Amino acid sequence: MSTGGRVGLIADKDSYFRVAASAILTQRFGFTEIIEASSLDEALEQLTENGQIGAVLLDLSMHGAQTPTNLRSMRECFPSVRLAAVSMSASRRDILVALEAGIHGYVLKNLPVAELVKGLATILEGGVYVPPCLADLSPEPIEPLPRVSEVSRPRQTAHHAAPAHLLTSRQREVLDLLVQGKTNKEIALALKLVEGTVKIHMAAIFRYFGVSTRAAAAVAGARPYPNRPRGVLNEWHDRAAMEFGTPV
Repeated sequence: MSTGGRVGLIADKDSYFRVAASAILTQRFGFTEIIEASSLDEALEQLTENGQIGAVLLDLSMHGAQTPTNLRSMRECFPSVRLAAVSMSASRRDILVALEAGIHGYVLKNLPVAELVKGLATILEGGVYVPPCLADLSPEPIEPLPRVSEVSRPRQTAHHAAPAHLLTSRQREVLDLLVQGKTNKEIALALKLVEGTVKIHMAAIFRYFGVSTRAAAAVAGARPYPNRPRGVLNEWHDRAAMEFGTPV
């Protein structure tokens, strides 16, 4: 339970980085409480349940965290939260895709402490931090950035079926219950979540499939999609087609 001071959330698989980042936020920026999460799903639940979180350090190596749809959903659902992506990747494409999704800064984990503090200060003071390596004009091939309509849909080729375009385990659970016809309230009760967290996952699912209604998401979810567990929802495939009148 927050005491009313400045609250930050560090979502990172690496416990050592969480400790180091926590020390920086408390000692350099006056945060009075640091909440830790080791997965994107856990981070979203913490954000929903604690409205006093003002800043998030999000490790992009966590499953689903680098997905543009999830980053956009986080920004839309928590517009007042300062979101800093942290990553070991200095790839221009990775940086640009994350910035295009609306994050407030991209911080490299291997930065010297002074540069890391400088980057976080820019983000926390309302600016957007771009790592200096983005200005490097080395001959790294740069693929065109995906259009919004493209990043909102799972890629079909083997090359693009990367973790960046996969649903998280919690999002799959929400989708599975949606296909069964459950309401947000029923999904929340089944998964022991607050309803607000379900709405956030639902927004990410809509973006993932490039749809705008629950019916369309249910139909899309009844079809095979990247990282869907084999053998799951086979009986719901026909049910969705009958209920929504759409061939699946």
